[in-house]
Amino acid sequence: MVIFNRHVKNHPDKILRKEIIVAASLKEVWDAWTTTQGVKSFFSSQAKVELVVGGAYEIYFDLKAPYGSKGSEGCKVLSFLPREMLSFEWNAPPDFGKLRGQHTRVILLFKELKSGRVKVILSHLGWGKGKNWDKLYEYFDQAWSYVLDNLKKRFTEGPINWSSCC
Repeated sequence: MVIFNRHVKNHPDKILRKEIIVAASLKEVWDAWTTTQGVKSFFSSQAKVELVVGGAYEIYFDLKAPYGSKGSEGCKVLSFLPREMLSFEWNAPPDFGKLRGQHTRVILLFKELKSGRVKVILSHLGWGKGKNWDKLYEYFDQAWSYVLDNLKKRFTEGPINWSSCC
């Protein structure tokens, strides 16, 4: 497997897809994914999001770990269409060893529905081949379900109070 610019080259056409419908305005859902405060309301208690191409898309999960092992350090915004699409790099948790340095890509599509609802379609792609990549895919299959469920709860129950939950 050859790595080019941190991404797997000649990867399979494997795509992890998830969808959810959120009871909120398009602006609210867009802001939840594209601002530091928004991300902190459903994804993790600490983050750095800079909505510019090449800007940081860093979500920190293990605040006690050294920089580089906290979360998605080094991941960048790849592209966006305001209130329509956001794409960013993503990395594996530190437990996945060498795969941590090989970035995948996440694409989010936002579709406004009637009655103040928004459909969010998440596609995660750029997987490599092999048993470790298969394990990483399975990990994210569960992880993205959790994240999207938290997004939905954020708009039905309010922002997550990280100090009392996790």
